[in-house]
Amino acid sequence: MLPMNVLALLRRVFEREQAYHERQQAMIGQQLTARGIADQRVLHAMTQVPRHVFVPAKMREYAYADCALPIEDGQTISQPFMVAYMLQALRLDGSERVLDVGTGSGYAAAVLSLLAAHVYTIERSPVLAGSARERLAQLGYTNISVVEGDGTEGLPEHAPFDAISVAAASPWIPRPLLSQLAHCGRLVIPVGSYDQQLLIRATCQDGEVLTEQLGKVRFVPLIGEHGWTN
Repeated sequence: MLPMNVLALLRRVFEREQAYHERQQAMIGQQLTARGIADQRVLHAMTQVPRHVFVPAKMREYAYADCALPIEDGQTISQPFMVAYMLQALRLDGSERVLDVGTGSGYAAAVLSLLAAHVYTIERSPVLAGSARERLAQLGYTNISVVEGDGTEGLPEHAPFDAISVAAASPWIPRPLLSQLAHCGRLVIPVGSYDQQLLIRATCQDGEVLTEQLGKVRFVPLIGEHGWTN
């Protein structure tokens, strides 16, 4: 029989994980399905990834709240609804090679990995790239490659991509990202000023780029050679 202190510890761990599970289920119903997220693959993937593991320990009680949260190096993890909305906009069927620009904590890449064949995720912050790589490996995600670099340059050595998701706002759509889209590939990116942005879906088709506006958003700036410079 286990000592009483060990049993008490296990009970607290179980209760904490049960509380996270309940908050996650509430997030799916109240924040996602209630606001129009209808892609069942996206909803299922969001139930499979423990968002609380991707936020700092002091913020874990807020992991499933309807808001963005601060993470390391002055960055943020996006609001759950916005993650789901962008992934739904990519229209993935599971066969795709995807580029995720702005790894952050690695949460979006983890969800993407359940929706696509392989995810390449790029992060300019060495601190975030390193911690995300370690976290994703510990959690057992084997179809994610974390790369440190300028996300506005994309990853030409791994292109073309069937889909590209950009989790930071650019003053324009970076041309290198457009050039790395496969035929019928989709790029979802916030575009605009620091304060006013639109979420854009660009689709490469027959040598042309078709764009759609998906709504007003607010993201941190996309820093890089083909985005904001500071």
